[in-house]
Amino acid sequence: MTDLTTLGIAAIRDGVRDGQFKAREVAEAFNAKVAGADALNAFLVKTPEHALAAADAADAARAAGETLKPLAGVPIGMKDLFATKGVATTAASKILEGFVPPYESTVSQNLWNAGAGMLGKLNLDQFAMGSSNETSAFGNVISPWRRPNDTAPLAPGGSSGGSSTAVSAGLAPGATGTDTGGSIRQPAAFTGISGIKPTYGRCSRWGTIAFASSLDQAGPMARDVRDCAIMLEAMAGFDAKDATSLKLDVPNWEAALSTDLKGKKVGVPKEYRVDGMPGEIEALWQQGIDWLRDAGAEIVEVSLPHTKYALPAYYIIAPAEASSNLARYDGVRYGLRDLPEGAGLQDMYAATRAAGFGDEVKRRILIGTYVLSAGFYDAYYTQAQKVRTLIARDFERAFGECDVLLTPTAPSAAFALGEKQADPLAMYLNDVFTVPASLAGLPAMSVPGGLDKDGLPLGLQIIGKPLDEQGVLNAGLAIEQRAGFTARPQAWW
Repeated sequence: MTDLTTLGIAAIRDGVRDGQFKAREVAEAFNAKVAGADALNAFLVKTPEHALAAADAADAARAAGETLKPLAGVPIGMKDLFATKGVATTAASKILEGFVPPYESTVSQNLWNAGAGMLGKLNLDQFAMGSSNETSAFGNVISPWRRPNDTAPLAPGGSSGGSSTAVSAGLAPGATGTDTGGSIRQPAAFTGISGIKPTYGRCSRWGTIAFASSLDQAGPMARDVRDCAIMLEAMAGFDAKDATSLKLDVPNWEAALSTDLKGKKVGVPKEYRVDGMPGEIEALWQQGIDWLRDAGAEIVEVSLPHTKYALPAYYIIAPAEASSNLARYDGVRYGLRDLPEGAGLQDMYAATRAAGFGDEVKRRILIGTYVLSAGFYDAYYTQAQKVRTLIARDFERAFGECDVLLTPTAPSAAFALGEKQADPLAMYLNDVFTVPASLAGLPAMSVPGGLDKDGLPLGLQIIGKPLDEQGVLNAGLAIEQRAGFTARPQAWW
């Protein structure tokens, strides 16, 4: 019989529905694989019983002749940024160690309502702040990929590094991620999988631990474009509990998938050709252009003149919102409390935050508090918001000339853990291609396009108009079919 852990979401769903295998067999196979992969450190909490209970419900429904739910029999990984009722949720931070929510996030509840089961909670950069999964308080996630003849552990990308490693290593057919400035797309590119950040507001933020509220957006990470479409359909939808949620019907993205791009125009932004870009990234980008032309699209050059200001604007806006959002962690109501003997309230706040927050989180809180302070608010925060408006306007103009944009996802393949940790600016530059779409709230997706000289995955990014996830998915599928990317990491763990 086929190793069930080699199957993606669509194959598992259809196999359970057609009676080729039982949902319980799938859950048991993935549970066993998760149990044997501790070396990757992808899971913070394992929940095999949750996966088995959902599987048994799917098998019982099929035996009773009932119509199966959209994700019946599909076990997934849940990024530990989503509150899960009765299951520890920490955002990979010591300050939330031991916190067990009495409620369920809307995104995770939507997935359980669709029949999915949970294999466990996935590791991430602390509070989703990072691009390499080295800021987790519970240890680095290790990429399943390695350079040939080199055992140096590689970064799985971040912040959704546990999600990207779990999917790439075959520990889960799909996983949830969140994307604030590229945290779904960059790790997907690093590990040779697909991931989509939908339009801001498509997925509810309720019950998702906040980093930067005007940017955070949940999305799926899976082995291919179809699986992302299936999972996104289950995750998305209006939620009255989230003021930024879009009151729109969820399209049937899977049914409308098409690789025929005749009549479509693909924009290539000239400003994304940055200095020092590796030749391999440039060559892959050109290959992607050729693939989309082959799919029937017309290629046009477009200009996004304010792109060069996107990264500095992002690293003002996101930390500013983080400093506000993370003020709630004070040692009073939940999570860690560090109360030195004879300490007053302010001392407790300071001690708790000093012990509970990691260095990167502290760095961003300090930056954010600084740019929001009375003397600097107008000079930094107000200016950054104006730049954000100009960036959104650039995209609007560009989409007057094209339907989607094609860019690289990241400026390099995965780097070794520790390689950029000492230089925050070098780490922040990983988001240079992903941040602009986040600032504008646009749907954007990474699909694997090929391998670099060391045999490591490289991704291509498609950016779409607001609410045009379908256009993004279709262009992604056109690339996927032509790239024929089937490379998988060799198991060493």
